[in-house]
Amino acid sequence: MKKYLTFLRSAMIASMALTSAQALAHGDVTPQAVDTSALPQLGDEWLATNPYTGNELAIKIGDSAYNQNCARCHGLEVISGGITPDLRKLNDENEFFSQEEADDWFMMRIRNGAVVDGRVYMPPFEGILSQEAMWAIKSYIETRGTPE
Repeated sequence: MKKYLTFLRSAMIASMALTSAQALAHGDVTPQAVDTSALPQLGDEWLATNPYTGNELAIKIGDSAYNQNCARCHGLEVISGGITPDLRKLNDENEFFSQEEADDWFMMRIRNGAVVDGRVYMPPFEGILSQEAMWAIKSYIETRGTPE
């Protein structure tokens, strides 16, 4: 009986360790497709500023796209839990950056991802999401206000 309890305890500890490691890792998450066919198409040239700001259809598409592709790391309704950047800070035009600079940073990061010391903190989405999908996501983020 003692051997059985020792085995059971070891199995539970191993199971908990594996489960917690999976909860903290990005894992193999497949990006979800975003249908942007109803939006004005932007062409091959990458734009420097968001052409969809305030566009209700883009916001609706961006809401869905964000929740399918971004929320698992950046938080539901763009409210970060503190581990990843709070993207609502991009909505706070201030003395440190303009809205154009926020748009530029957003597109640089979503297109290229974030790798630090060889570790992928955010995968690159260029070639996975279209420019239209990226700007639709930014349009949704713009509606979420700024953190308090």
